Amino acid sequence: MFSGIVETTGKVVKLEKEGSNLHIYLTCPFVNELKIDQSVSHNGVCLTVVDVQDDVYKVTAVEETLKRTNLGLLNVGDEVNLERSMKPDSFLDGHIVQGHVDQTAVCEEVEELEGSWYFYFKYDPSTGHFTVPKGSIAVNGVSLTVVDSEKGRFSVAIIPYTYQVTNFHNIKSGTVVNLEFDIIGKYISQIVQNYLDNIDWKELIKGKLDG
Repeated sequence: MFSGIVETTGKVVKLEKEGSNLHIYLTCPFVNELKIDQSVSHNGVCLTVVDVQDDVYKVTAVEETLKRTNLGLLNVGDEVNLERSMKPDSFLDGHIVQGHVDQTAVCEEVEELEGSWYFYFKYDPSTGHFTVPKGSIAVNGVSLTVVDSEKGRFSVAIIPYTYQVTNFHNIKSGTVVNLEFDIIGKYISQIVQNYLDNIDWKELIKGKLDG
């Protein structure tokens, strides 16, 4: 589990296809602290460290991950947001982030203000996911608060620190990002949907009319 508080960015140094899998080799400031089997969030995607050699480590993204996320769009030299998994005694400074990306979104617009930036994203609402104003969302693994929310569209405000420390400084109109919607909202939505699916609407309407 993660908090959406990005520690640093890593740089892609090599990409290697093997069947439908993609091996991603990266370097970052804490490579010497990594261990094989350790979970690390990459642009919000939880991946397992499978090898560490000197100042480079390796993770593997399977076909399902590549279909659902932006990892298949990576190029050598790209920056990736990194966060190691939370410790039980850590502060939850962001929100509960599982590292399971729901879908991607496309940046529509970046609005620069005096000291901050607004980013506007568009996503496919047919998946059943949604945002709410002042709710939480993870964009490329970054825990953020939704500013404006519409069906299939939302905006977030980025402060200078986040802009500098994460790969938000590389996001522009047309950039594809990973989204993980708030887990609490997803559970509530599923519970309500299951309840509605089990209602016998014909009997309910008949009962109302008979009454």
